Amino acid sequence: MAAQKTDEEILRRLGSPRGSFTSGQSLAEGLGISRTAVWKRIRGLKERGFAIEAEPSKGYRLSSAMEPFNELSISAGLSTKLIGRRIHFFNSLSSTNNMALELARKGHPEGSLIICDTQTNGRGRLGREWSSPMGVNLYASVILRPKATAHELQGFTLLGAVAVAEAVARFSKKPVAVKWPNDILLGSKKVAGILMEMYTEAEMAKFVIVGIGVNINMDPLLLPAPLNREATSIKSASGLDVSRAEFTRTLCHTLESWYNIFLNKGLSAIIDAWRGYFTAEGHTVRVRSHNKTIKGICMGVDHSGALLLRDSTGVTQKILSGDLIRGA
Repeated sequence: MAAQKTDEEILRRLGSPRGSFTSGQSLAEGLGISRTAVWKRIRGLKERGFAIEAEPSKGYRLSSAMEPFNELSISAGLSTKLIGRRIHFFNSLSSTNNMALELARKGHPEGSLIICDTQTNGRGRLGREWSSPMGVNLYASVILRPKATAHELQGFTLLGAVAVAEAVARFSKKPVAVKWPNDILLGSKKVAGILMEMYTEAEMAKFVIVGIGVNINMDPLLLPAPLNREATSIKSASGLDVSRAEFTRTLCHTLESWYNIFLNKGLSAIIDAWRGYFTAEGHTVRVRSHNKTIKGICMGVDHSGALLLRDSTGVTQKILSGDLIRGA
């Protein structure tokens, strides 16, 4: 058994159920290695930041301390079949989407997950910068290779929104909402964003990069104005520290689940779920799109995920991209 897989299995066994002791003999027999080898692997895990307690008559257990945020801590508790089965973890990148693009072009498999602890040139929708402080948030990109045309993938960005919204909802005490097309809100403040980039060849999607940024334990005051007034984090909303590794595992599961739904049922099932998080329908909104602002009543989205806006003349316009703002 390779060292990485051995460490993953040790962490799985120590974490199930969490808080209980597992004897060194049991670990050695289960892994097919010596007790001395178990001790060496445990020592290595401690050096990598895992809080493992040892009692001579009881064995080993994971303490309740916050688990570290690295490739091993994420993969050890992950049971997905596709998303995150290959993880590329970096302390710093210019952008996880840029790295994902590089890896996708080299043929890295679908489901590959690229994560970093900070970005020096993070990107958001509409060419905006994504502020990426170190040690507090999740910055990740996933490579997907759906067998579909670019036309069939219109609205695919809503899939990412549903998956992220569901993951955030599992950790937050406040209701989660989406702002068209894929910003995730807690209250009226942004907690996560998604940057979807599609690469095609002869009208077929060659691969899709799903870039995801989630404010997890960040103090919004770390951000420059005016972002610090518009953003929040899961910790700010819940009052509790959140394990970034646990959140990442949860997100991998929700993303895989909704991707499978898309592959089996199509975009309509995704849009139905997305509407459950969308709160602007029926309200007056403004949309900034292509250097102009359109005002009207939000009529929801169509079958492709395009925004429907009824203007002052009673005409319903179909908007493919833009920035939605609630209120007159």
